[in-house]
Amino acid sequence: MRAHQSSWSLACLLVLPILLQGCGGGAVRPDSSEVLRREIVTAALSQLGTPYRWGGASPGQGFDCSGLVLYTHDAAGIRVPRIAAEQFNAARTIGTAHAKPGDLVFFKLGPADYHVGILVEPDRFVHAPRSGKDVRLAALNSPYWSSRFLGAATFL
Repeated sequence: MRAHQSSWSLACLLVLPILLQGCGGGAVRPDSSEVLRREIVTAALSQLGTPYRWGGASPGQGFDCSGLVLYTHDAAGIRVPRIAAEQFNAARTIGTAHAKPGDLVFFKLGPADYHVGILVEPDRFVHAPRSGKDVRLAALNSPYWSSRFLGAATFL
């Protein structure tokens, strides 16, 4: 009986690591959306200080707000429409409380004037504000942005 228990224990010790290897070797792997979120946020933060340029969608030419979203999502392999209003209509609306880094925040600046930014923290987003300014961080709860806030949405 004792030899049987020893053989069983030894077999478990030898087989268990092989079985666990299929589970990621004990390491926790982020799901694919977390990896994509990280890529979007990294791409957005890497453009801080890049000049605003109407119609711009690359570091070399500068960015407008929707061009920055196009660039950051392209870095993660996600296709999005080019114009902020189209991005707003095409993205899946999510509650602000459920928004995560990499999701988009939309604002209405005028009757037909939409603005978009990329959430990087619960209350901060990266955006290309306007001519004469650079890509920068802004606070979602600032009086200016909170009074124009439309909602959060995602392509993830």
